[in-house]
Amino acid sequence: MEKVGVLVVSYGARETAMVDAFARSPNHKVELYIADKQRNPFNMQKAAKHVVIPDLNIEEICKFAEANKDKIDFAIVGPEKPIIAGVRDLVERRTAIPVICPIREYAIEVSKVQQRLLFKEIAPEANPRFKIFDPKEFKGMGDVKTSVYDWLDQLENKAVVKPDKPAAGKGVGVWGDHFTTREQLFEHFMSNFQFGSVIIEEKIDGEESSFQALCDGKHFIPLPSVRDYKRAFDGDKGPNTGGMGSYKDSSDALPFLTAAERDCELALATKIFEKWKTKVGDTTALRGVPLYLAFMHTGVGLKVLENNSRPGDPKIINILPVLKDDFVDICFQILDGTLRRVELEKVATVLTYKVPPTYGGYADVFPNMVEKAAINTPVDLSKAYALEGKYDERIRIYPAAMEIRDGEAYALRSRAVGVLGVGENIEEARQISLEGAKAISGGALWNRMDIASKQQIAQSVSHMEKLRRRL
Repeated sequence: MEKVGVLVVSYGARETAMVDAFARSPNHKVELYIADKQRNPFNMQKAAKHVVIPDLNIEEICKFAEANKDKIDFAIVGPEKPIIAGVRDLVERRTAIPVICPIREYAIEVSKVQQRLLFKEIAPEANPRFKIFDPKEFKGMGDVKTSVYDWLDQLENKAVVKPDKPAAGKGVGVWGDHFTTREQLFEHFMSNFQFGSVIIEEKIDGEESSFQALCDGKHFIPLPSVRDYKRAFDGDKGPNTGGMGSYKDSSDALPFLTAAERDCELALATKIFEKWKTKVGDTTALRGVPLYLAFMHTGVGLKVLENNSRPGDPKIINILPVLKDDFVDICFQILDGTLRRVELEKVATVLTYKVPPTYGGYADVFPNMVEKAAINTPVDLSKAYALEGKYDERIRIYPAAMEIRDGEAYALRSRAVGVLGVGENIEEARQISLEGAKAISGGALWNRMDIASKQQIAQSVSHMEKLRRRL
C-alpha cells in the first residue's frame, strides 16, 4: 500500500470523523499529523504525531507543518477560525504543502454582509429581505433608532438581527426567540452595532436543511441534504447551540422534502457556485467545502439563511463514514482538480451529541443538578466502543471536546462526544445512535432523545405540507 502523510487541523468530532475516514483508507497506509485544540483521545490514538494548539493559531499550525513537511502530502482543515485567518495561504506559501480549504479571501463566513451582497448579485431570489446598518452612516443614536424602527415597520417586526462579524455582542437574535418587543430587539441590535455593521433581515418561516458540496475549485459535487437540531432540549426547546445532533436519509433528499425541492437545492447551489467561481478566477481558491449552505424551504421558494466555507459540524459526520470511495483518493482528486463524482452507501445516518451540564443552557435550568454532578469524573467510552462489534461497525464514536489527563478521558465545556448510528432507515440508525449514547458514562453528560424521531420528522412533514398550500 502507498504511504500517505496527512495533516489534519482539528477542533472536535467533525475532525475525528475525518481522522477515522483517513485511518480506514483501503488503498493507502495513512500517517496522520494532527494539530489539535486539545488532547483528543481519538486523535492521539490515531496520530503519528499530535500537537496541541489551544487557540489554533495559524503560525503554530504552520510551524508544525514545517517541522514535518517532508512526510506530509497534504493538509485538510475543519474549523472555521484558522480558515478565516488564512491558514491555507500561510502553509502553502511557507511549506508548499497543499491545503484543502478555501483561501482566506474566499472564506465567506467571515462576513454576513459580504454573503448577503454576494447572493444579491448572483442569486437575489435566494436572499431574504435585508438591510445593512453601518455605524459610519449614522450621525447619532436617534438616527439609528429611527432607521431600525422604520425597517421593522416593513418587516412587521418579524426580524433576525445578525452582526457582520463575530463580536463581543449578543450575536444572532431572532424575533420570538431572543426578543418579543422592539425595545428588546433594539437592545440586542445595539450590543452588536457598537462593534460594527449589523444586518436586520426578515424572519423566514420554513423547514431548514443543510447542503454541503465537495469542490476541487472547478467541479462541484453535491452531497446528500442533512437536517440538524440546534435547540438544546427535546421538542426543540431551550437556547440555540452549535447543534445537538443531525440526520440524513438513505436517499439524497430529506423525508420532508419532495424530489423537486431537492432539485431546487441543487440548482440554486450550483448557480451560486458557478457564478462565484467565475468571479473568483483562481481555479483552486474554492477547493474544500466552500458552500455549506443553510437553506430554508418556505413552500413558495428557497432562501439561503447563511453560508460557511467549511464542512458542517455535525453535518459532515453524517456523510464521511458512509463514503464508498476512499477519502484519501477523494482528497487527491480535490487537489488535482479531477473530482467528478462521490459515491455513498444508500443508508441513513443519525448523529447524537452527548454534552456536559454547562452546555446549551442546562445549567441554567437545573442548577442543583450541576452542583451535584461529578463533572470532573472521567468519561468511560469503552462500552460504546464495544458496540462496534455488535453492529458490525454501523456505530461510530467520535470524541469532540474531550481531553486525556493521566491516561483517562474528561469532557470539556462544549459538545463532548458524537455517536453516529448507520441503518437501512432513519429509525434504525437512530436507535443505534441512542444505544451508543446510553452506553457512555461519566462526566454527567446528557443528550437529546428526540434527534430524528418519528415525531420530529412528522412535524417537519406536516409543516411543509402547510407551507405548500400557500401556493
